Amino acid sequence: MEDVGKGLFIEAAGINTHYHEDGQGEPVILIHGSGPGVSAWANWRLVFPILSKHYHLYAPDVVGFGDTDRPEGITYGMDIWIKQIVGFIESLGLKKVSIVGNSMGGGLALHLAHQRPDLINKLILMGSVGISFPLTKGLDDVWGYTPSVENMQKMLRTFVSNQAIADQDGLAEMRYKASIQPGYQESFSAMFPAPRQQCVEDMALSEEQLRQITLPTLCIHGREDQIIPIFETSWRLANILPNAELHVFSHCGHWTQIEKTVPFANVVHEFLGR
Repeated sequence: MEDVGKGLFIEAAGINTHYHEDGQGEPVILIHGSGPGVSAWANWRLVFPILSKHYHLYAPDVVGFGDTDRPEGITYGMDIWIKQIVGFIESLGLKKVSIVGNSMGGGLALHLAHQRPDLINKLILMGSVGISFPLTKGLDDVWGYTPSVENMQKMLRTFVSNQAIADQDGLAEMRYKASIQPGYQESFSAMFPAPRQQCVEDMALSEEQLRQITLPTLCIHGREDQIIPIFETSWRLANILPNAELHVFSHCGHWTQIEKTVPFANVVHEFLGR
Protein backbone atom coordinates (compact mmCIF):
# COMPACT_ATOMS: atom_id res chain seq x y z
CA MET A 1 0.00 0.00 0.00
CA GLU A 2 1.65 3.22 -1.16
CA ASP A 3 -0.02 5.67 1.21
CA VAL A 4 -1.51 3.96 4.25
CA GLY A 5 -2.42 7.26 5.91
CA LYS A 6 -4.45 8.44 2.93
CA GLY A 7 -6.70 5.40 2.99
CA LEU A 8 -9.01 3.55 0.62
CA PHE A 9 -12.76 3.21 0.09
CA ILE A 10 -15.01 0.16 -0.08
CA GLU A 11 -18.79 -0.29 0.01
CA ALA A 12 -19.87 -1.95 3.26
CA ALA A 13 -23.57 -2.61 3.81
CA GLY A 14 -24.36 0.12 1.29
CA ILE A 15 -22.08 2.68 3.01
CA ASN A 16 -19.04 4.09 1.19
CA THR A 17 -16.53 3.27 3.91
CA HIS A 18 -13.09 4.84 4.27
CA TYR A 19 -10.38 2.59 5.71
CA HIS A 20 -6.65 2.01 6.05
CA GLU A 21 -4.88 -1.22 5.18
CA ASP A 22 -1.34 -2.52 5.52
CA GLY A 23 0.64 -5.67 6.28
CA GLN A 24 0.33 -9.38 5.58
CA GLY A 25 -0.78 -12.43 7.52
CA GLU A 26 -3.72 -12.97 9.86
CA PRO A 27 -6.41 -10.30 9.29
CA VAL A 28 -6.94 -7.91 12.19
CA ILE A 29 -9.57 -5.14 12.23
CA LEU A 30 -8.93 -2.12 14.45
CA ILE A 31 -12.06 -0.18 15.48
CA HIS A 32 -11.65 3.37 16.79
CA GLY A 33 -13.38 5.16 19.66
CA SER A 34 -15.94 7.96 19.75
CA GLY A 35 -14.13 11.21 20.53
CA PRO A 36 -14.81 14.39 18.52
CA GLY A 37 -12.54 14.72 15.49
CA VAL A 38 -11.57 11.07 15.78
CA SER A 39 -10.84 8.81 12.82
CA ALA A 40 -9.33 5.38 12.36
CA TRP A 41 -5.98 6.91 11.43
CA ALA A 42 -5.96 9.32 14.40
CA ASN A 43 -6.52 6.34 16.71
CA TRP A 44 -4.20 3.78 15.16
CA ARG A 45 -1.49 5.60 13.20
CA LEU A 46 1.25 4.89 15.76
CA VAL A 47 0.66 1.14 16.03
CA PHE A 48 0.14 0.55 12.31
CA PRO A 49 3.86 0.38 11.40
CA ILE A 50 4.51 -1.98 14.32
CA LEU A 51 1.63 -4.45 14.04
CA SER A 52 1.62 -4.47 10.21
CA LYS A 53 4.93 -6.35 10.38
CA HIS A 54 3.00 -9.33 11.74
CA TYR A 55 -0.65 -8.95 10.65
CA HIS A 56 -2.82 -7.75 7.79
CA LEU A 57 -4.38 -4.67 9.36
CA TYR A 58 -7.66 -2.98 8.43
CA ALA A 59 -8.89 0.15 10.20
CA PRO A 60 -12.26 1.51 8.99
CA ASP A 61 -13.88 4.84 9.80
CA VAL A 62 -17.15 3.84 11.46
CA VAL A 63 -20.08 5.65 9.83
CA GLY A 64 -20.47 9.08 11.41
CA PHE A 65 -16.69 9.44 11.84
CA GLY A 66 -13.71 10.25 9.65
CA ASP A 67 -14.07 10.23 5.87
CA THR A 68 -16.74 7.53 5.59
CA ASP A 69 -19.89 8.82 3.88
CA ARG A 70 -22.71 10.08 6.09
CA PRO A 71 -25.95 8.98 4.40
CA GLU A 72 -28.90 11.31 4.88
CA GLY A 73 -31.47 10.19 7.43
CA ILE A 74 -29.20 7.57 9.00
CA THR A 75 -29.76 6.63 12.65
CA TYR A 76 -26.42 6.25 14.39
CA GLY A 77 -25.93 3.50 16.94
CA MET A 78 -24.89 -0.11 17.43
CA ASP A 79 -27.34 -1.51 14.88
CA ILE A 80 -25.93 0.42 11.90
CA TRP A 81 -22.32 0.10 13.11
CA ILE A 82 -22.61 -3.68 13.45
CA LYS A 83 -24.22 -3.91 10.02
CA GLN A 84 -21.41 -1.78 8.53
CA ILE A 85 -18.57 -3.81 10.09
CA VAL A 86 -20.14 -7.13 9.07
CA GLY A 87 -20.52 -5.70 5.55
CA PHE A 88 -16.90 -4.51 5.68
CA ILE A 89 -15.64 -8.00 6.56
CA GLU A 90 -17.78 -9.57 3.84
CA SER A 91 -16.84 -7.00 1.18
CA LEU A 92 -13.15 -7.68 1.80
CA GLY A 93 -13.81 -11.41 1.41
CA LEU A 94 -12.47 -12.23 4.87
CA LYS A 95 -13.62 -15.43 6.57
CA LYS A 96 -12.51 -14.76 10.14
CA VAL A 97 -10.78 -11.81 11.77
CA SER A 98 -9.46 -10.76 15.14
CA ILE A 99 -10.70 -7.40 16.36
CA VAL A 100 -9.00 -4.70 18.42
CA GLY A 101 -11.62 -2.28 19.73
CA ASN A 102 -10.89 1.04 21.44
CA SER A 103 -13.56 2.36 23.84
CA MET A 104 -16.74 2.56 21.73
CA GLY A 105 -14.97 0.25 19.28
CA GLY A 106 -14.60 -2.30 22.05
CA GLY A 107 -18.33 -2.17 22.69
CA LEU A 108 -18.92 -2.68 18.98
CA ALA A 109 -16.53 -5.64 19.03
CA LEU A 110 -18.45 -7.21 21.92
CA HIS A 111 -21.78 -6.83 20.12
CA LEU A 112 -20.26 -8.38 17.00
CA ALA A 113 -18.89 -11.27 19.06
CA HIS A 114 -22.32 -11.87 20.56
CA GLN A 115 -24.20 -11.69 17.27
CA ARG A 116 -21.63 -13.12 14.82
CA PRO A 117 -19.02 -15.21 16.68
CA ASP A 118 -18.48 -17.12 13.44
CA LEU A 119 -16.63 -14.09 12.04
CA ILE A 120 -14.16 -13.62 14.90
CA ASN A 121 -11.01 -15.39 16.11
CA LYS A 122 -10.00 -13.26 19.10
CA LEU A 123 -11.05 -10.03 20.80
CA ILE A 124 -8.88 -7.28 22.25
CA LEU A 125 -10.83 -4.63 24.16
CA MET A 126 -9.03 -1.42 25.08
CA GLY A 127 -10.69 0.88 27.63
CA SER A 128 -13.90 -0.66 26.37
CA VAL A 129 -17.56 0.12 26.83
CA GLY A 130 -20.07 -2.68 26.31
CA ILE A 131 -21.12 -3.17 29.92
CA SER A 132 -23.30 -0.90 32.06
CA PHE A 133 -21.41 1.59 34.26
CA PRO A 134 -22.10 5.04 35.76
CA LEU A 135 -21.36 7.80 33.26
CA THR A 136 -18.12 9.57 34.20
CA LYS A 137 -17.66 13.33 33.98
CA GLY A 138 -14.85 12.69 31.50
CA LEU A 139 -17.06 10.70 29.13
CA ASP A 140 -19.94 13.16 29.53
CA ASP A 141 -17.58 15.98 28.53
CA VAL A 142 -16.29 14.03 25.52
CA TRP A 143 -19.76 13.20 24.21
CA GLY A 144 -21.01 16.71 25.03
CA TYR A 145 -18.14 18.46 23.24
CA THR A 146 -18.91 21.75 21.52
CA PRO A 147 -16.30 22.91 19.01
CA SER A 148 -13.50 25.22 20.12
CA VAL A 149 -9.75 24.85 20.40
CA GLU A 150 -10.01 25.44 24.15
CA ASN A 151 -12.63 22.71 24.61
CA MET A 152 -10.58 20.32 22.52
CA GLN A 153 -7.45 21.07 24.58
CA LYS A 154 -9.36 20.46 27.82
CA MET A 155 -10.78 17.21 26.48
CA LEU A 156 -7.40 15.92 25.26
CA ARG A 157 -5.95 16.41 28.74
CA THR A 158 -8.54 14.04 30.19
CA PHE A 159 -7.48 11.33 27.73
CA VAL A 160 -3.90 10.98 28.94
CA SER A 161 -1.90 10.60 32.11
CA ASN A 162 1.15 12.23 30.50
CA GLN A 163 -0.06 15.80 29.90
CA ALA A 164 2.83 16.50 27.52
CA ILE A 165 1.06 14.38 24.91
CA ALA A 166 -2.11 16.49 25.09
CA ASP A 167 -0.06 19.71 24.95
CA GLN A 168 1.93 18.76 21.85
CA ASP A 169 2.17 21.68 19.43
CA GLY A 170 -0.83 21.77 17.16
CA LEU A 171 -2.57 18.62 18.39
CA ALA A 172 -5.62 20.40 19.83
CA GLU A 173 -5.94 22.64 16.78
CA MET A 174 -5.57 19.68 14.41
CA ARG A 175 -8.28 17.70 16.20
CA TYR A 176 -10.48 20.81 16.45
CA LYS A 177 -10.24 21.36 12.68
CA ALA A 178 -11.11 17.70 12.13
CA SER A 179 -14.17 18.09 14.35
CA ILE A 180 -15.59 21.03 12.35
CA GLN A 181 -15.35 19.59 8.84
CA PRO A 182 -18.73 19.71 7.08
CA GLY A 183 -21.15 17.27 8.66
CA TYR A 184 -18.77 16.06 11.39
CA GLN A 185 -20.17 17.91 14.41
CA GLU A 186 -23.74 17.40 13.24
CA SER A 187 -23.32 13.62 13.12
CA PHE A 188 -21.31 13.57 16.37
CA SER A 189 -23.87 15.53 18.40
CA ALA A 190 -26.69 13.36 17.00
CA MET A 191 -25.02 10.21 18.38
CA PHE A 192 -24.77 11.17 22.02
CA PRO A 193 -27.70 13.33 23.16
CA ALA A 194 -28.32 14.03 26.84
CA PRO A 195 -29.04 12.33 29.15
CA ARG A 196 -25.88 10.45 28.16
CA GLN A 197 -26.20 7.65 30.69
CA GLN A 198 -28.68 6.22 28.19
CA CYS A 199 -25.91 6.17 25.56
CA VAL A 200 -23.85 3.97 27.89
CA GLU A 201 -26.80 1.61 28.33
CA ASP A 202 -27.48 1.50 24.58
CA MET A 203 -23.94 0.21 24.03
CA ALA A 204 -24.09 -2.31 26.89
CA LEU A 205 -24.72 -6.04 26.81
CA SER A 206 -26.25 -7.81 29.78
CA GLU A 207 -24.11 -10.06 31.97
CA GLU A 208 -26.02 -13.05 30.58
CA GLN A 209 -25.17 -12.00 27.01
CA LEU A 210 -21.52 -11.41 27.93
CA ARG A 211 -21.22 -14.88 29.44
CA GLN A 212 -22.25 -16.31 26.06
CA ILE A 213 -19.14 -14.80 24.42
CA THR A 214 -16.59 -17.61 24.70
CA LEU A 215 -13.94 -16.20 22.34
CA PRO A 216 -10.41 -15.65 23.70
CA THR A 217 -10.46 -12.05 24.92
CA LEU A 218 -7.82 -9.64 26.19
CA CYS A 219 -8.98 -6.56 28.12
CA ILE A 220 -6.45 -3.71 28.21
CA HIS A 221 -6.87 -0.61 30.36
CA GLY A 222 -4.88 2.39 31.54
CA ARG A 223 -4.89 2.63 35.33
CA GLU A 224 -5.40 6.41 35.27
CA ASP A 225 -8.25 6.35 32.70
CA GLN A 226 -10.66 9.23 33.48
CA ILE A 227 -13.03 8.44 30.60
CA ILE A 228 -13.91 4.77 31.09
CA PRO A 229 -13.54 3.58 34.72
CA ILE A 230 -11.37 0.46 34.91
CA PHE A 231 -13.06 -1.32 37.82
CA GLU A 232 -16.59 -0.79 36.49
CA THR A 233 -15.68 -1.98 32.97
CA SER A 234 -12.54 -3.96 32.11
CA TRP A 235 -12.21 -5.55 35.56
CA ARG A 236 -15.82 -6.70 35.42
CA LEU A 237 -15.55 -7.83 31.80
CA ALA A 238 -12.48 -9.90 32.63
CA ASN A 239 -14.46 -11.60 35.41
CA ILE A 240 -17.64 -12.17 33.37
CA LEU A 241 -16.33 -13.22 29.94
CA PRO A 242 -15.49 -16.94 30.18
CA ASN A 243 -12.10 -16.76 28.41
CA ALA A 244 -10.87 -13.26 29.23
CA GLU A 245 -7.76 -11.84 30.83
CA LEU A 246 -6.80 -8.32 31.86
CA HIS A 247 -3.65 -6.25 31.30
CA VAL A 248 -3.33 -2.92 33.13
CA PHE A 249 -0.83 -0.20 32.19
CA SER A 250 0.26 2.11 35.01
CA HIS A 251 0.78 5.85 34.43
CA CYS A 252 -1.62 5.61 31.50
CA GLY A 253 -4.98 7.15 30.70
CA HIS A 254 -7.55 6.29 28.03
CA TRP A 255 -5.14 6.46 25.07
CA THR A 256 -3.25 3.24 25.75
CA GLN A 257 -2.17 2.87 22.13
CA ILE A 258 -0.71 6.40 22.17
CA GLU A 259 0.77 6.64 25.68
CA LYS A 260 2.12 3.08 25.66
CA THR A 261 2.49 2.46 21.92
CA VAL A 262 5.27 -0.14 21.87
CA PRO A 263 4.24 -2.02 25.06
CA PHE A 264 0.63 -2.01 23.81
CA ALA A 265 1.66 -3.45 20.44
CA ASN A 266 3.80 -6.07 22.17
CA VAL A 267 0.92 -7.20 24.41
CA VAL A 268 -1.41 -7.41 21.39
CA HIS A 269 1.13 -9.37 19.36
CA GLU A 270 1.80 -11.81 22.20
CA PHE A 271 -1.92 -12.45 22.70
CA LEU A 272 -2.74 -12.86 19.01
CA GLY A 273 0.34 -15.00 18.39
CA ARG A 274 -0.38 -17.69 20.98
